[in-house]
This record gives sequence, C-alpha cells and structure tokens, in this order.
Amino acid sequence: MSAPPLPAPEAPSWPHCAYGADPATDPVGCRGVRVPGHTACLAHLADTDRDAYLAGLTPGADVDHRGTFFTEPLLDALLDALRDPATRLPHLGTARFDAATFEGVAGFESATFQGVAWFELATFQGTAWFESATFQGGAGFESATFQGTAWFGSATFQGTAWFGSATFQGDAGFDAATFQGTAGFNAATFQAAGFEAATFQDTAWFGSATFQGGAGFEAATFQSTAGFEAATFQSTAGFEAATFQDDARFGATAFQGDARFERAVFERWVSLGPFVCAGRVRLSGAVFHGPATLSCAARRLECRRTRWLSTAEVRLRYATVDFAHAVFEYPLTIAAEAGPFVLPNGRTVAEQALAHAPDAAVRIATLRGVDAAHLVLADVDLSACLFTGAVHLDQLRLEGACAFAKVPPGTHWRRRRPVRFTGRRTLAEEHHWRAGQPDAVRGWNAAVLGAGPVGPAQLAPVYRALRKAFEDGKNEPGAADFYYGEMEMRRHDRTGTSRAERGLLHAYWALSGYGLRALGWLAIAMLVTVVLLMAFGLPGHDPKQQATGVVPPGGGKVTFEIGKDDPQNPTGDRWTGKRFEKALNITLNSVVFRSSGQDLTTAGTYIEMSSRLAEPALLALAVLAVRGRIKR
Repeated sequence: MSAPPLPAPEAPSWPHCAYGADPATDPVGCRGVRVPGHTACLAHLADTDRDAYLAGLTPGADVDHRGTFFTEPLLDALLDALRDPATRLPHLGTARFDAATFEGVAGFESATFQGVAWFELATFQGTAWFESATFQGGAGFESATFQGTAWFGSATFQGTAWFGSATFQGDAGFDAATFQGTAGFNAATFQAAGFEAATFQDTAWFGSATFQGGAGFEAATFQSTAGFEAATFQSTAGFEAATFQDDARFGATAFQGDARFERAVFERWVSLGPFVCAGRVRLSGAVFHGPATLSCAARRLECRRTRWLSTAEVRLRYATVDFAHAVFEYPLTIAAEAGPFVLPNGRTVAEQALAHAPDAAVRIATLRGVDAAHLVLADVDLSACLFTGAVHLDQLRLEGACAFAKVPPGTHWRRRRPVRFTGRRTLAEEHHWRAGQPDAVRGWNAAVLGAGPVGPAQLAPVYRALRKAFEDGKNEPGAADFYYGEMEMRRHDRTGTSRAERGLLHAYWALSGYGLRALGWLAIAMLVTVVLLMAFGLPGHDPKQQATGVVPPGGGKVTFEIGKDDPQNPTGDRWTGKRFEKALNITLNSVVFRSSGQDLTTAGTYIEMSSRLAEPALLALAVLAVRGRIKR
C-alpha cells in the first residue's frame, strides 16, 4: 500500500518568483517576492538586473524581500547598498523579510530600521547578528526560527518588539538591550536566553514561554508589567539585581531549576505566584517597597537579609524557609497552604515536580537576627528552627498548628539509672546542646544545621520570650511547656545563675517539676503521710479518760480530776482498715491546713505538722499546673 501523497504547498500571498517550480514535486517553486519591475526575486535575478536594482537603492529606502533565500554575500550586498555614507552603517526604511531564509551569518549589526522591521516566520540558519541595531518602528519576529545564535546585545527597540512563538535553538542574547515599547515573547522557545542589564520601558510579556537552558535577567529593569504567566524554566532562572518598577506576574510559572531573585528590587505592589519551583527560590537581599504576596510550592525559600518595607503575605507548600536577618517594618505572615494553589481560572497549580517530597509541610529553618515584632507564623513546622539571636520574640504571633521539637520519648538509662523526660515542646538548639553533653541519652537531635555553640545562657531568654508570646496568645498549655524549658535552662546555666539559685532550682525541679508535676507529687506525699501515720503516728488504742476524786468524811462536795493517758505506740497489727481510715482522714485535713483533732503519738504529731506544711503548697502548685494545662 503506497503512502498518501503529501499536501501541495500553498503559494504565498504576494507575487512570488516561482523559480524551480515543478508541477509534479513543487508547483509553487521559489516563494521570494518579485523585485519591482521583474518576475524573479532578488536571489534569482540576473546579475545585471540585480546590480541595477542595488545601485538604485539609497539609505533609508524601503525594501521588500519576503520569502527570499539570502546567502551571506547576497545579504551583505543588499546592506552595502543601504549604508549611510556618513556613518557607513546600514539604514533601512520599512523592511519586509517575512518568511525569508538567511544562510550563514545574517549581519544586521548597528543597522537602523527607520520603519517597521518584519521578520515573521523568517529562518536564520546561522548566526543572527543584530548587536546595537536600532528599531525605530516596530520589530516583528513572530514565529521566527533562530537555528544558531541570536544576538541582540545593546539593541534598541523604540516601538513594539514582538517575538511571540519564536524559536531560539541556539543562544539568545539581549544583553543591555532597550525595549522602549512592548516586548512580546509569548510562547517563545529559548535554548538559552540572556537579558542581562536589559531595559523594558513598557510591558514585557513572556507568557507561556519555554526556557530550555539558563535564563538570565540579571540587572534587568522592568519599568512596567513583567508577565511570565505559565512560563517554563527548565534550568536556572536568574533575576539577580533586577528591578521591577511595576507588577511582576509569575502565576502558574514552572521553575524546574532554581529561581534566583537575589538583590532584586520590587518598587511597587508585587504578586509572585502562585508558581512551582523544583529547586530553590532565592530572594536573599531582595527589597520589597510595596505590599507583596508570594505564593509558591518549592523545595526551599531563601530570604536572608531581605527587606520588607510594607505588608506582605508569604503562602507556601513543601518549602524549608530561611529568613535569617530579614527586616520586617510592617506585618508579615508566613503560612502553610493546606492544598494546592488555585489559579483565578479555577485550575489548580500542578505540583508533579515536587511529587518526591515526603509531605507538603512548611518548615522554618532559622529566624536568627529577625525582629519578630511584626511576624506571624501559621501552621508551620518549627521543630528545626533556630531562634537564638532573634529579638522581640515575645511579640511573635503563632497561629494554627505550629509544631515544635519534642523530648526523647520513653524511658532511658543514664549512669545506670532510669530517666524519663517530661513531655513538652522544645527548641532545636536545646536538642543540639543536650546531644553534645557527655551523659546525653539517645533521642536528642545533634544534627541541627547551623546551631553553633549555643547553651543554656542563650536559650533561657528565648524560652522566656516564647512563653510570653504564648501567654499573650491565650495559649496557657503552650506557655507551660516554655516555662519548663526556661527553668531547665536556668538550672543548667553555670555562668548566669548562682550556685545557690541553681540549688533552689534543682530542689524545685526534683520536688514538683517546676510546679508542673505537683499533682503527682501531692499524691505521693499523701500516700507517704498515710503510711507513716499508720506505722508510727496513730496510737495502739485511743486513750481513755479517767475521773478521780476524794469524798470528804461526813459528806459534802466531791471534786473530780479528769485525766487521760498519753497515746502509746502501737504494738499489734498496724495495717488495719480502721487505722487506714483514720490516717487518710488526718492526711486529707492536713492538705487544707486543718487539724484532724485525733490523738497522735509524738511521731504522729510531727508527721502531721510536716504534711500540713508541705501538702498545701503542693496542692496550690497542682491547681496552678492543671489551670495552666486547660486555660485558654
């Protein structure tokens, strides 16, 4: 079975040369537009006719060579005919090169296009050289194909520059170019693109563009809207030191490598995202002058030494966040997004690039050097966050479910003694410090990146500030955990805490766990009191009263003296139900400072006095501990 015949090529809309046409194979032939007064295109004119045509051209003349095939010598001859005698540079009026093909180097270096320059559907098989070219009218390169290097360095586009759907198979260089009108690169495909130090004075559209290699916009200036919606960066995208004077749009943009915005300046309101970055979003050193919204799903977000000079909201997924030494002059919120981001058209942002991530949680790596007075954290993981060095942590607002590190669970053995840690929230720096102690048990995390030589003296103020932040947020249970951490750091601090104070703290910790374990110790104290009273405090028998008196001879008034024997230590069975009931009654009365009124032995009297001193204090601590765990 033979293959179906190929469709016949369509003839162009202009009168064409038709050189080499063959009814069987190519009925159209050469598609080059005819030179005025001739039936052939410039490439197929007779030598004498071509020379006559070129000799008749003057600088600034309009030229129309649509569909023409240019060899390098033929293009050079055309441009030589259009050179300005004063500058020796090509000077063209309106130039029509639509669907033309340029073999070899297409050298338009320093050329001036006084009118519109049309290169739509043109094919540059070699290098396209437009360095320092000036396009005074519009420049149309829509659907053009650059098979080699396309160099527009220092070019000036005074009108609209349209490169929509263009394909750059080699490097595309627009370094130091100036676009005074709209720059349109929608749906363009770049092998590697360089726009370093380029200036976009009007809107720059890169919507749905594909950058297969590196994309460099370092030090570029966007004076109007910069639109990169639905663009795809398959390698690193560099916007270092770029200036966005108006809106920057990156909705549904996909960064398969790093997105670099270091030292970028956003002078007005900016909305970055929602977008997905499989690598790192690097904003370190960036400055946000106006309100900012950043929405992205990324592996890591680096915002070291950023400056936020207006309100901002950062909504994230999957990211580990580094905000070391960032400056917030107005409220800034860092929040975890529960589900995939939704675009204005209702579609969700695809996150396949991060499918290998264990979860979509947002983790804060460090807040060191941050003034947290304007910072709000919502639903983020702080289990590995470094807090030391941050200021005004007492004004930090924590919303939603913010997770902290936990103490090692279960029972551990230290120096042949069982150890069980009180369950509480802890800081990553405490994990690092405890893991470095000689008698550390397993479970403390030593691998806290960047923790450095931090000890109890530095951690106690952090715990104190976070405790106040929880209290101000009406979260007493969370505040209790950080109170415990503060006391622990004071107890272990050998530089800022005196020996006497450490001794008191050790006793406070041993007796009641800083008041947070007082309920258990109260129960133990009551049990011990009951046991001691049953063993030594209650007499063997209740002392009986005796009345003695003398009857005067002959009768008269009788005087009686009533006495009672001293309580005697028990000699028989001390562990009876009746004695337990009495001991329990005495103990319960002592908890509330009441005397039982029971007859006690000498030892029992001292036991009751001791319990009336210790147990009410433990009861008060227990009440405070329970209140702290349930109050909101």
